[in-house]
Amino acid sequence: MKIYNKIIATLVTMIVILTSCTKDLDTEPLDPDLVSAASIFDDEDAYLEFLAKLYAGLTLTGQQGPWGDRDVPAPPDDEGMTSFMRLYWSLQEISTDEAENAWNDINLIEFSAHIWSDQSQFVEKLYQRIYLNLTFCNEYIRIVSDRVGDLSGDLQQDVRIYIAEARFLRALYYWFTIDIWGNVPFVTDANATGAFLPEQITRARLFDYIESELKAISSKLLPPNDDPQYYARANRAAAWALLARLYLNSEVYLGEGNGKFTECIAYCDSIINAGYTLHDDYRELFLADNHNCTDEIIFPIAEDGLYTQSYGGNTYIIHAACSSDDDLEHYMGIYGGPSQGGWSGNRCTEAFTSIFDDTSGETDQRAIFYTDSQTETIIERDNFSQGYLCTKFRNVTSEGVRGQSNEFPDTDFPLFRLGDIYLTYAEAVLRGGSGGNMNTALGYINELRERAYGDNSGNISMSELTLDFIIDERARELYWETTRRTDLIRFDLFTTNDYIWEWKGNIAEGRATDPRNNLLPIPAFDLALNPYLDQNLGY
Repeated sequence: MKIYNKIIATLVTMIVILTSCTKDLDTEPLDPDLVSAASIFDDEDAYLEFLAKLYAGLTLTGQQGPWGDRDVPAPPDDEGMTSFMRLYWSLQEISTDEAENAWNDINLIEFSAHIWSDQSQFVEKLYQRIYLNLTFCNEYIRIVSDRVGDLSGDLQQDVRIYIAEARFLRALYYWFTIDIWGNVPFVTDANATGAFLPEQITRARLFDYIESELKAISSKLLPPNDDPQYYARANRAAAWALLARLYLNSEVYLGEGNGKFTECIAYCDSIINAGYTLHDDYRELFLADNHNCTDEIIFPIAEDGLYTQSYGGNTYIIHAACSSDDDLEHYMGIYGGPSQGGWSGNRCTEAFTSIFDDTSGETDQRAIFYTDSQTETIIERDNFSQGYLCTKFRNVTSEGVRGQSNEFPDTDFPLFRLGDIYLTYAEAVLRGGSGGNMNTALGYINELRERAYGDNSGNISMSELTLDFIIDERARELYWETTRRTDLIRFDLFTTNDYIWEWKGNIAEGRATDPRNNLLPIPAFDLALNPYLDQNLGY
């Protein structure tokens, strides 16, 4: 059973404010029929049920699916836009060559064109969502840590693991902040409850915090295993994968010359040696039964068509990638699109699809595009027939069976998987990390390409294994998996003139943008509330 199925509505007692401040949660309610933070954990099942809410914050929007009792303020007809996964995906993909949106929505145009500001709604909602999720984690860790010593036997052992998982999720959310904003407000369970204004932590200090937390909890998490009852819960390999990603981007976060590529290689090795292998069929990693791909998927964001209904997450990714025109039957029958209608939103730019030698998928099977009646070039941003459509994520199983719901997918989102780790290892070796070697790196890259091509016809030689190759290969392997913005920044291609795609810089042919855009601005509302915060340079 996917862990999200255990979410309970009583989590409303843990809801706190949506900005940097905190509110006292220790007040006993006057109504005896209500529960409070002081009493809810009298029910032993609540420890796991509340943990489920922390995981659910990665994709769901509130206490009720698919909408109606939201966590974060939103327009009454668009609660789905407050989903963390929808907001984060939009930032990581629509701001890059991998996706362009056709809705003429100013919020998404701002991402596409790199013209966001400290008052941009999507920037604000992403910030609110992440800090709300961080607050949930902090409150869970604080309250449960105070009680765990009073528990006995197996329950105490289980709850100690739950606390480690909550700390992993907190580290994950803080990794999102270090990557997106840099210097940010910082609060942990160690801060006293009650209203206060948190101080801003530097990017370097936050790096150290995330690193130390992940190292501290990795032995406390469950070891990698295939037991279905632990599916979608963070295990030790998830912590290692997050450490590898932190180290891979260390020069971005700490400055040039401060790379931790040796450490990156060590944690890639830990994952590889834990027994993960490449799944035989690349396309099955993104289908409605991809919960069976635990050979490769290290940590997924779980979706269930009956129990995790929202208009964010993979519902958004799948719906927005197809249309409601006469081709809908094609999407439904072959690509597993939504039978409730496509949203005609996101498609790929020509700059991205041209990275593939053949977009048909007949040679490199990772090229999963719908090209009928589509032009490859996007001249008109709001014309959904321009740009090849990405049909990588589908709500249909590997046996061709549609998901449980016609509207909400069963397709999980693979946040960390072995294919990424192979590429990370190779890049860290190329960037000078010790403890690995080029022969092993080349072997991992060619394993990926042999799966993609079905044989060794796509294999590369040692002389072809360069950083220029790696950035393109990461695009071919990981597109629409929320790595692209981070990758382009690391390669100094996100804002510079060295790489241009359609509508970058808000013109059809593309252009360089302000280097300030390598970070998002701290939202204006929080700057007004908290005098301890300084805005990122250039905003």
